[in-house]
Amino acid sequence: MKTKIFIIGCAVALLSSCAVIRPGDVGIKQTFGKLKSKTKTQGLMFFNPFTSSIVRVPIRTVNKEIRLNLPSKEGLNVQAEISILYHIEEGKVREIITSVGKRYEQTLILSTFRSASADVCARFFAKDMHSGKRGEIEKEIKTQMASLLEGRGFVIEAVLLKSITLPKGLYAAIEGKLQAEQEAQQMKFILQREEKEAERKRIEAAGIRDAQLIIKEGITQENIEWKSLEVLKEISMSPNAKLILTDGKTPVLIGGDKD
Repeated sequence: MKTKIFIIGCAVALLSSCAVIRPGDVGIKQTFGKLKSKTKTQGLMFFNPFTSSIVRVPIRTVNKEIRLNLPSKEGLNVQAEISILYHIEEGKVREIITSVGKRYEQTLILSTFRSASADVCARFFAKDMHSGKRGEIEKEIKTQMASLLEGRGFVIEAVLLKSITLPKGLYAAIEGKLQAEQEAQQMKFILQREEKEAERKRIEAAGIRDAQLIIKEGITQENIEWKSLEVLKEISMSPNAKLILTDGKTPVLIGGDKD
């Protein structure tokens, strides 16, 4: 009986004195409140449960979702659901825990995000967050966060505006404006098409006018006489025709051989 109790006690002591570090995490031993310099990325870590503990820190990509109100350029509050994708550099784990603590996400990541997002969104209109400039806003927030956290051991991978809820009445205004813009764009296309057609007709008319002018300039008395000579020459080649020169200028056909 005593042997069984001893074995169970040893098993409990063994289990309580080791920790499993999963892939994507880093484990660091803390003894009497002091962090050891050596970290472990995966596998078993043994420690004295009476004097030490194991601090686990994820170094894989973390998706932190947050809901908050963002200010717009016109002073409106826009409800947003946002994802922050980030990870911690393995070599900075000890420094982060030592300088910031285990609540680094609340202390640094979220506070930095709130500051950056408020600063960036205040430069955009509410409709911009809902439509075409969402990607630009995401990029600027990410850039500002990365700048504020530079050298701290955090890598901001992306900031994603997942959903935006605009104030009541603004949706209808945006839809009306978009419809008006589409109609204006369509009208602009029609006008451009008509202008191109008018230009085509103008060029065609100019070509016809130039051709007529060339023909008109070519119809002179000399050309008429020359063409007449050519025609009469062809006629004279017929065995049934005779060609007589009356005044030395204008040839006249007076008759031909008859059967």
